[in-house]
Amino acid sequence: MSQRLISLSADLVRLRDDGYDVETIADFLVLKHVPYVTPSREVAYGTLVSRLELSGDVTVRPSDHVAFFAGETPCDADGQPLSKIINSSGHQVLAEGVEIDHTFSSKPDGGYVDYHQKMTTYVSLVSRFARQLEPQATATTFPVYDDDDEDPRFAYSDTASTRAQISVFSDRLRDYRIAIVGLGGTGAYVLDLVVKTPVREIHLYDGDRFVQHNAFRAPGAPGREQLVGVPQKVEYWAQQYSRMKRDVVPHDCYIDEENVELLRDMSFVFVAVDDGAARRLIVESLEEYGVAFIDTGMGVYEGEDALAAVLRVTTSSPTYRAAKSRMPFVTAAPDDYDRNIQVADLNALNGALAVIKWKKLAGFYADLGREHQTLYTVSDNEIVNEEQA
Repeated sequence: MSQRLISLSADLVRLRDDGYDVETIADFLVLKHVPYVTPSREVAYGTLVSRLELSGDVTVRPSDHVAFFAGETPCDADGQPLSKIINSSGHQVLAEGVEIDHTFSSKPDGGYVDYHQKMTTYVSLVSRFARQLEPQATATTFPVYDDDDEDPRFAYSDTASTRAQISVFSDRLRDYRIAIVGLGGTGAYVLDLVVKTPVREIHLYDGDRFVQHNAFRAPGAPGREQLVGVPQKVEYWAQQYSRMKRDVVPHDCYIDEENVELLRDMSFVFVAVDDGAARRLIVESLEEYGVAFIDTGMGVYEGEDALAAVLRVTTSSPTYRAAKSRMPFVTAAPDDYDRNIQVADLNALNGALAVIKWKKLAGFYADLGREHQTLYTVSDNEIVNEEQA
């Protein structure tokens, strides 16, 4: 819950100053203590909810005229439902702490100019009948507010989840402490996607530097000045993504026998390394610790007249460890390793497949196949799922 977000927008401040009990929860605007008439012609108090649209944590003009209501069916003074504004009814959980029972739809000519007009209009449409029965009924209670900080997970609010009404699923990712081992092409794309989730922490492990050829197989478009300094990969990526996500923690090291214990307390680990011995150490240690993880890999090679490739995503969870046998624990021969063909779109797809599988395990996506091994062959455009748990 945030009052800080309210204080940044004039229309929300005006609602608060007018005496309305307002707060933001998961980027929904919530207005409490709205008097209305129940079907039994009694005055009760419900909650009005609207999605928030923001730019830099400041409200913009609502493009959506829809609002939500938590409570019994709002009625007129005779106990007849307000069918002119009730679009649908049914209990929904929009986000943790935001549950509603009805959807309202009332669009004035030209739409709403701001959230003050939108919320007060809906309050009036619902409450005027309550005042006919109880003239003292009011939504302006002038509550005492405690200051608080914004959601510490992001540097600014995640309005995408709210807009799509998927916050209830995104919240399932909040308790994760994620580690990404290896920030080459695939690992960097994993980071790019995980950063956009509300996980608690993201820990980065890599002892290599970010050099010019890395820029052509990684997310974003680093400038020349960023490459000249030859930064460490973890420092570079932490700096880039900390502008959006809090608690992106760089660890300038490779994982080895002396520090593999750092992974013990992680909730989930993405392994994106190309050294077979390092992979074996990490995999066996994570299984010993009881930590779920995904190991990624890709092989790109020259065909007769074009490149061919196979991408691999192998999952190991406490309930199914058998897919371990699918992971390569032998490092490629030096001549092959030196070339090590990488292509940005394949790295991006490999990373995306890994993140999608993690989200399945977390309950964000449905997981009917329960596969723990996925292979994508570029030439056939074929995805094969194996190791169903």
